[in-house]
Amino acid sequence: MPSPRPSRSRRPLFLGALAAALALVATTGGSGAAAPAPAELQEVMFVGNNWDGTADVIASRGDFHRVGRVNVIPDKAERLREIHLNPVKLAFFLGVRSGPGEGHDQFVDDMYATPDGSAMVVSRPSFADVVSLDLRTGRINWRFPVAGYRADHMAVSPDGTRVAVSASTANTVHVLDIATGRQVGSFKTGDKPHENVFTSDGLLWNMSIGEVTTALDAPWLDWTKGDRKITVVDARTFETVRVIDMRSRLDAFGRGDLSDAVRPLVFTPDEKKIYFQVSFLNGFLEYDVDSDRITRLKNLPGNPATDPDRTTWVNDSRHHGLSISPDGDKLCVAGTMDDYATVVDRATLTEGPLVPASKPYWATVSGDGRSCVVSESGADRVTAIDFGTGRRVASVDVGDHPQRVRLARVPADWTGPTAG
Repeated sequence: MPSPRPSRSRRPLFLGALAAALALVATTGGSGAAAPAPAELQEVMFVGNNWDGTADVIASRGDFHRVGRVNVIPDKAERLREIHLNPVKLAFFLGVRSGPGEGHDQFVDDMYATPDGSAMVVSRPSFADVVSLDLRTGRINWRFPVAGYRADHMAVSPDGTRVAVSASTANTVHVLDIATGRQVGSFKTGDKPHENVFTSDGLLWNMSIGEVTTALDAPWLDWTKGDRKITVVDARTFETVRVIDMRSRLDAFGRGDLSDAVRPLVFTPDEKKIYFQVSFLNGFLEYDVDSDRITRLKNLPGNPATDPDRTTWVNDSRHHGLSISPDGDKLCVAGTMDDYATVVDRATLTEGPLVPASKPYWATVSGDGRSCVVSESGADRVTAIDFGTGRRVASVDVGDHPQRVRLARVPADWTGPTAG
């Protein structure tokens, strides 16, 4: 005789007990032991010291003091041995040193933390790879060699689970699972993909900058720099949904003299407008996403001490570094070759004080949103500038040639790797 079904009045108790049992199994793996609580995290900033192969971890606000330092090239001897045994790899390695590296090896370009704060994921240009480093031990969790011979800028998806990296000599962007390093997709770009940005509508934007190490820098030779364009893909399928050639937009705006190599850019909080820098320009442009046109140009002051010879400007940069305040009211500009940073009112495009800074190469926003944080690559320090006053509020010394600065979260008790 079949067993009777649970009565209606008893079914909720039965289902509740079943759910509780399943939850216990799911969290303990059936061992009966309680699952460990998620680690408490602290917000910090990662600062990539490109030439010495380290990343400083600094406080994300206040005095921006240094919390710890990570060696991002613990496998340096192994990688160099591999490169020297391959003539093609060696040629490109030396090319990175003599070109974008300004005579130095480029050991760290970009960095992000995994969602649980346990690891730092780093792109390493000279080693043409991306690695995940355990923040407790300093050891490598995984390594992903990119296509071609140089890794560049990265971006992390809004949910923190995927990281996109530009493989600059292969005209390719790889998208990796941030926890495992497994490639989940890739797509082709214009020449020399550079900056990547995920947007909230499920898209991934890549900006290709073309050749920036040649001496063919006169405006009439700009066509020699290659196929520069913005490639916009679906962030899940990696199918191209839009290609934006800024050459025709600049021409329509009446500035056919400007380069169409889009460098750092920022979206407004509503993602309706983009502010972007281009090669050789001391200033930036405004682009309306919906109308697909350039709407404004801001020229910023030139430093009288800046060498007018464009071939002396690092990788075709005049200004390289841009951030926007959380409310969208202020922009912060790193005036790289002009040795200053400044805050610009977005409504009027009026700049504030020109804060002296030695070859500032990146700009981001502090954890509390009150300051713009720039890396002074010429002085080996990071400087914070108040968005409200436009004045310097703090500086902290870091390693050799800081470039990218990214907000991150690491364990609350972390002060540096214990090994490696």
